[in-house]
Amino acid sequence: MTDVARYTVYLKPAAERALRKIVDRTAGRRIVRAIDGLATAPRPPQAVRLQGSEGLLRIRTGDYRIIYTIEDATRTVLIAAIGHRREVYRR
Repeated sequence: MTDVARYTVYLKPAAERALRKIVDRTAGRRIVRAIDGLATAPRPPQAVRLQGSEGLLRIRTGDYRIIYTIEDATRTVLIAAIGHRREVYRR
């Protein structure tokens, strides 16, 4: 078995709060699983680069979106926002 290079995943405080506020347990587990997957595959096939934002990517998990950036030099993934699809893109 080969050793897969892992990334360290950090959540901004706002993203942590948003994750804790999700009431739907199934959606919460799905989001946590997707975040864990970013540690081994920070650019999954379903990741989409956001227009108008330098370096931001998003992945879809049901009705929720995970917005994040990747720092390849330090092997880190920073989760900037987690939210419902109708609210997550508002600033």
